Amino acid sequence: MADHIDVPRGDSFSGDSDNNTQVGEPDARNQSVVHSARKGSMPTTENYQGTGVDSEEHDDRIQSTSQSSRKVSMTAAERARRNANAKLANPLAGYSHTELKAMGAAFVKKYQVGEEEDIRAFELGACLAQEPINYDTVQGLHPDEIEVLRKEFTNRWSQPRLLYLVIVLCSTCAAVQGMDETVVNGGQLFYGPQFGIGGKDSRSTWLLGLVNSAPYLCCAFIGCWLTVPFNNVFGRRGTIFITCTFSALACFWQAFTNTWWHMFIARFALGFGIGPKSATVPIYAAETTPPGIRGALVMQWQMWTAFGIMLGYVADLAFYQVPDPAGITGLKWRLMMASAMMPAVIVVCFVFLCPESPRWYLSKGRHYKAYQSMVKLRFNKVQAARDIFYMHTLLEAENELAFHRGNPIKELVTVPRNRRALIGSEIVMFMQQFCGVNVIAYYSSQIFVDAKFTEVSALAASLGFGIINFVFAIPAIYTIDTFGRRNLLLTTFPLMSLFLFFTGFSFLIPEDTLHTARIACIALGIYLFGVVYSPGEGPVPFTYSAEAYPLYIRPLGMSLATATTWFFNFVLSITWPSLETAFTTTGAFCWYAGWNIVGFFAVLFFLPETKGKTLEELDQVFGMPTHAHAAYGARQIPYFFKRYILRQRIEPERLYEKESGGDVDYDHDEEKYTK
Repeated sequence: MADHIDVPRGDSFSGDSDNNTQVGEPDARNQSVVHSARKGSMPTTENYQGTGVDSEEHDDRIQSTSQSSRKVSMTAAERARRNANAKLANPLAGYSHTELKAMGAAFVKKYQVGEEEDIRAFELGACLAQEPINYDTVQGLHPDEIEVLRKEFTNRWSQPRLLYLVIVLCSTCAAVQGMDETVVNGGQLFYGPQFGIGGKDSRSTWLLGLVNSAPYLCCAFIGCWLTVPFNNVFGRRGTIFITCTFSALACFWQAFTNTWWHMFIARFALGFGIGPKSATVPIYAAETTPPGIRGALVMQWQMWTAFGIMLGYVADLAFYQVPDPAGITGLKWRLMMASAMMPAVIVVCFVFLCPESPRWYLSKGRHYKAYQSMVKLRFNKVQAARDIFYMHTLLEAENELAFHRGNPIKELVTVPRNRRALIGSEIVMFMQQFCGVNVIAYYSSQIFVDAKFTEVSALAASLGFGIINFVFAIPAIYTIDTFGRRNLLLTTFPLMSLFLFFTGFSFLIPEDTLHTARIACIALGIYLFGVVYSPGEGPVPFTYSAEAYPLYIRPLGMSLATATTWFFNFVLSITWPSLETAFTTTGAFCWYAGWNIVGFFAVLFFLPETKGKTLEELDQVFGMPTHAHAAYGARQIPYFFKRYILRQRIEPERLYEKESGGDVDYDHDEEKYTK
């Protein structure tokens, strides 16, 4: 369940599906910061609250030399970084409609993308691209065009049929992802003993873990890093076609293996399909869909991956009763492993019925192709011209800014604002694996067998977990933008820890006298864990990582986030069989329950909230010193106790405030705050 979501730079999504604002799209909320950036100045904001200093003492401190020395203006480099981020937020801000119309017409003539009708479309599209929500201020639109633009905000799922085919493609790719990960859950019950690695000795447990984790080893060290070259050479559709072909062939290959090392090679090859596909499909969705539904598609990737995980359990149970014919040993597990190829074959058959990504065409200088592709994905040419013109302008802004930026790898660590985003992103990515969910996803059937379930009952119980994981992934589309990322994690980490402890200690119930109670408690603990995982650590990590980084460094940050989750997925998969043998099943579950407690405090102290924040607000959030946010997290513990346990009427502390004047630069003292 390493549910990968990556984003393209610029016209990327923030995951903020509640207000449908896309980071990198024209956004009225971002206009003020963009205008100030164009003038060469950046706003400031009030210092963080909750220091316990009254107003009189505060006034005295302001007059003191000590306080004035703290209010240091931001450095020229920091100002340049924020101005660059602001320009990427909307490079069309500040132009008049007359200027925009001239720019639209010049685009058509320069790149020869159409006729007279298309010149009109690009003149109006350029004006709409600046602020799509203000379509009623653009003169010259026909009534039917106005109605289509209005429906983008009032009925965002009213889209052309071909766009729905793109959505089906992305959903099916997510199902491929999930099914690839979980058919091994039931298959290992049978190929482990057949290959001589089904025992509890050290050799068997490590080799079984190695075989099961092979795809994620490939993803972490090879597969993920093939995304860029594959996309550059083959495009989005071509990459999806190639990776799904890899997945289908590797799944088919697994069915014909007869040794553990042969299975390892086949599953390692599967990583070439999982890694680049998991990165490319969300990019393709983001580049073809309108801003209004892009954030929802982020969450649908998680939901349909959970659906694929459930399908993997269905396949395991469906083929359990298949007998071995003469000359074939282990037909049932071979069919289980091969069944994961079916969603991939479906994708391969219809991926080229969908248009290529317009943004990919633009990046290759094929402007006419980009326009024709976008026309197929929109109701009219004005819509298509708007999105093409904005993409083109954004790409030009990125290319211009590329000449003025420093080393992005260095800035990811040395710039305090970026470093704090890195810390937050890596915390949620690491904890997505070490919360223990993939122990259940990959080994639940073996866990249930160890709990004295019959094999068929173990497979059925695993299917129950898959159904719960899918069903409770659906409301996550709503909860992530209602309760916020940080609050969801602070709520679900303690509950996940509790349910893993409950599951682990349920194995201590005497099996001979309380068999029914024992298996009921074990299943209940695992199911309750799935209930709280699906709306929390399931969708939050990639959504958080996609919006935490500044636009100019986001691709690098997301690449690191992806590699992190695949690497620790590999660590989890390879170590569980040996961990369970060394610690006992109770101790192994308690190990991951303990990590959920660690995750709770890591989120409490080091993870700022990002829900619904504009670019300027995110700079403020991640501009706060790490120790200041950690102190705020510590103060939340007594606040929670007083308000929700003692029921006292206490106002929540406001960590930072936004006012029209802007925000204080918290990164003025890098030497002090690099700890």
